[in-house]
Amino acid sequence: MRILVKTSIFFIFLTGMFSRSIAQEKNFQEKLFIARNRVMPALVHIEPIRKVFSAGEKQRTLVTGSGVIFSAKGYIVTNHHVTENAEKVWCTLSNKEKITAKVIGSDESTDIAVLQLNLDELKEKKLPYARLGNSDSVEVGQIVLALGSPLGLSRSISMGVISSIDRYFGQSGSSISPYNLWIQTDAAINPGNSGGPLINLQGEVIGINARGVFLAQNLGFAIPINLVKDIAHKILQGKEVKRSWIGVDFQPLKDYREYLQDSSLTGVLVAQVDKHSPAAAAGISPGDVIQKIENQTISADFDEKIPFLRRLVANLPIGENIPVSYWRKGKVYQTTIRTVSEPLVSKPEFEAKEWGLVVNSLTWDIYHFQMLPDFNGVLVSAVKSGGVGEDAHIKSGDIIRKISGQKIHNLGEFKTIYRKTKNAKKPLFVELLRDGTSYFTVMEFPQKGQD
Repeated sequence: MRILVKTSIFFIFLTGMFSRSIAQEKNFQEKLFIARNRVMPALVHIEPIRKVFSAGEKQRTLVTGSGVIFSAKGYIVTNHHVTENAEKVWCTLSNKEKITAKVIGSDESTDIAVLQLNLDELKEKKLPYARLGNSDSVEVGQIVLALGSPLGLSRSISMGVISSIDRYFGQSGSSISPYNLWIQTDAAINPGNSGGPLINLQGEVIGINARGVFLAQNLGFAIPINLVKDIAHKILQGKEVKRSWIGVDFQPLKDYREYLQDSSLTGVLVAQVDKHSPAAAAGISPGDVIQKIENQTISADFDEKIPFLRRLVANLPIGENIPVSYWRKGKVYQTTIRTVSEPLVSKPEFEAKEWGLVVNSLTWDIYHFQMLPDFNGVLVSAVKSGGVGEDAHIKSGDIIRKISGQKIHNLGEFKTIYRKTKNAKKPLFVELLRDGTSYFTVMEFPQKGQD
């Protein structure tokens, strides 16, 4: 009899445990459905028609990505690399309706772009949108969902956990953004997921999916939504995302401090100083330790602090004198650095059709690789076969510095000169830099009726 009673009690215990397990699983499943239903209607499949140049000829190619609507006004956030050089953008909504959108603004440095749907094309006027959460509250181990259109397929969801909230990539690799610490997740992020939302179980967007690692097992990265909100706010205010620049790059202090055996030393190590920079003019040198910027105490022992310091410098007011304290060989010095706007900012390629050239703004990679003497000029990215530029022996990779004596500081100035002289009858004298060496040539234009 006792054995039967014990068996019955044990059976009841197992039944209770099983029932609770089923209830917990059902409760968890319901949470997933609620989160899905709050964001999935705002998910957008994006198909930009991108302008590209091959051998100087303009061509168009269709790419795919994802985005999420975050406003009743039809604003969408996605990745810069999804919409870069887009001439037209098609968006497929959750109800399968396909309409166009315009690019409101984009920021390459953080890989963020904002679009707006052309609402007059909508048949269903009520537009669903997602709630943007707070990425500062994200925790390692937290369950998340990645939404998107992987590999151009219809909408999908993958589930995983947050693996890291402060992944840092340094200055190499394919996921570089100097101002980002990345949210790492094992939720699958495939090509086509780029720009889609990473959400928590409350149905809040906590990140924008940006990269998956090829051949890795569910190793994906998202941009924290707080950074996205900051950049999107500036874009929606009609502001170009301009950043202050002083010409230094940083390195964590920890190893250097241990080498000096000086546990009291604080700050951040100056790794590089551009010779044309405000920091160089103020006397800052590699190996210095910056301890204060505009009276804010600096501390960076580890790599994860570097993006914060870059953002701190980038957000300084442009054109103002900023007090800086730095340590050098046991002594602390004071100086003032006058900030300037970041000199090399990526712009879309420009086709100088009458000259048979495609040009682009200089980049930091070009500036360093070609060891340019300053930031002036534009890069020749393509030369059309049989065009005026090719006849003048201009080559891809050349840096155009002057045209008929007029100095070219940037892409905007090149466009102005081109528009004034594109129908020129007189030859134009062009001054170039080619592989670090000066090169001079003349562009001559055939007159009408002339072969």
